[in-house]
Amino acid sequence: MSRSRTLAAGLILALAIVAAYAASLRGAFLWDDDLHITANPTIIGPLGLKEIWTTARANYFPLVLTNFWAQHALWGLDPLGYRLVTLACHVIAALLLWRVLFRLGVPGAWLGAALWALHPVQVESVAWICELKNTQSAVFFLAAILFWLRWLEVRRGSDSPLKAEGYSEGGSQTRPAIRVASAPYLLSLLCALLALLSKPSTVMLPVALALCAWWRSGRFTSRDLPPLAPFLALSVAVAGWTIWEQKFNSGAIGPEWSQTFPERIAIAGRAVWFYLGKLGWPEPLIFIYPRWMIDAGSATAFLGAAGIGATLALFAWRKWQGAMLAALYFGALLFPVLGFFNVYFFRYSFVGDHFQYLASMGPLALLAAAVARLPRRLRVGAGGALVVVLAVLTVRQTPVYATNEALWRHTLARNPAAFMAWANLGDTLRLAGRYDEAMVAYRSGLALRPDDAPVLNDLGNLLVLTGRPADAVPHFERALAARPGYAEAHCNLGNALRDLGRTDEAIGQFRRALELEPAYGGAHNNLGIQLAEAGRFAEAATHFEAALRASSGDAKIRDNLVRALHRQAVALIAAQQWPDAATLLRRASDHAPDSAAVRMALAVALAQAGQLDAAVPHFEAAVRLNPRDAEVRENFGRVLGALRRPREAYEQLEEAARLRREAPR
Repeated sequence: MSRSRTLAAGLILALAIVAAYAASLRGAFLWDDDLHITANPTIIGPLGLKEIWTTARANYFPLVLTNFWAQHALWGLDPLGYRLVTLACHVIAALLLWRVLFRLGVPGAWLGAALWALHPVQVESVAWICELKNTQSAVFFLAAILFWLRWLEVRRGSDSPLKAEGYSEGGSQTRPAIRVASAPYLLSLLCALLALLSKPSTVMLPVALALCAWWRSGRFTSRDLPPLAPFLALSVAVAGWTIWEQKFNSGAIGPEWSQTFPERIAIAGRAVWFYLGKLGWPEPLIFIYPRWMIDAGSATAFLGAAGIGATLALFAWRKWQGAMLAALYFGALLFPVLGFFNVYFFRYSFVGDHFQYLASMGPLALLAAAVARLPRRLRVGAGGALVVVLAVLTVRQTPVYATNEALWRHTLARNPAAFMAWANLGDTLRLAGRYDEAMVAYRSGLALRPDDAPVLNDLGNLLVLTGRPADAVPHFERALAARPGYAEAHCNLGNALRDLGRTDEAIGQFRRALELEPAYGGAHNNLGIQLAEAGRFAEAATHFEAALRASSGDAKIRDNLVRALHRQAVALIAAQQWPDAATLLRRASDHAPDSAAVRMALAVALAQAGQLDAAVPHFEAAVRLNPRDAEVRENFGRVLGALRRPREAYEQLEEAARLRREAPR
């Protein structure tokens, strides 16, 4: 293709993708986006890039969180910007896939990229912001392959004895072949690292590179292994870390992940055909598919695995290299999510559309190659029809990911047994103030899992919020019976007991929550409120300060702390303990510099303690904040008089007298 035709084809592909996914750009943040962005302290809180790269806050995709950090600096929490970036990465990935297929000599390379990019199974990855993990990693994954192919071309061109020694056939000296080849190889290795830092499922890149080498030369020899060693080392390191992270950080450990090896074989066999089926017939597409029940004692459970073996044997027997390449690529890229390793998402389902984002390139490229071999008229008609049908299905699927409510209702309409969808729909409705509907959703979830502690806790919270604390108590108690160390349920049970007037029991629950989780800000704040109401202001202030540290400066908690310090200081002022009162009020003023009451009390305490000069700026602040307070001006006037500043003292006292005359009797 000429340069102009190549640019035109690329532009058409990009515009088609943008048009198909345009509706998704109007969507909001969805489930799990809070974990990654809107409630992530490395993005919106006091932490930042250092913690992203050096702590577990980044989970296992620090480069994606760095991207989110940069986006937050640019446009805050406007979801449009994040969705544009995710879509842009998908467009770039499609263009790179086109060029990779072209360089591999795959027929119908442009069609293959279009089928992949416009397939509705990709909507979950493109229209869900936190799945930037998929689209960003795909860019680096495909760039690594593209540079690898370039390196293979350079290496193949440097295979003659003369070139290998550093000489051209004409006898003039050149740079050694290893240097000629080093640039694309190092760029490929760099892109591999960036892909792994974006999403660990790209650990199968070395397999993809090996398949490319096999496809280009028709064989794979021991000579091809050493160049793959650095890629393999990176993948092994990241794979080991990810397996550990999923178990011990994400929590993928317990009954939901206790399958035997035969059961995992059965799951993997079924999953491969499931994913292939969704590529062939993408209906229905569900965010949470039903979780399979696997009976390893039944021979039928292994039909999927047996079918995979038979298919590969057929491809090898018939020497269908293209089909074998696509099948091996598909299986390799799916391998990390086929059930052999614990993945937290398997708690809900063993399959998910976003898991085959990279893997689906193989079968769809094979389909495009088959279409490209048809006679021209059939090729154009079939290819065009496939592109149009897939684009229409994608346009229809994107509104599902517009809002949380749309996502959960769509899921439940197709999978009513999706417990997690009921729980999250309840949360969504509760946040929208639709409490009655939220209770129905929570109770529907509990009908599926009666002892789920988080949902019992959420339903109890909602009952407290709607003024039914007595009904809430049994739900919290059931949550604690199911999960004895559940600090949040202890804290919320304390709230219910407080509303029932059982203050001592409430305080006991708050203290128990803090024993389990010493940095629990909500429990510190609730305990502080109870202590303040009991007149124990000093102890209350200690807990408010702890809550303030845990909440990164929550305004309501700061107000609670200021009130506790102020009331404690007022008691000291009444006892004429001026220096101690001033100390407390300074702390209050640091947290609430614009509080006229705190400034006034601090100024009076300092004046009574004999620190007249120190009192003046606080009187000035109090006057500025509340200029119509006659008492503030009278006290300020007296202090100015004691400091021998008669003119200023007279002005304050005169204004105080005027304000008193104008005050309603």
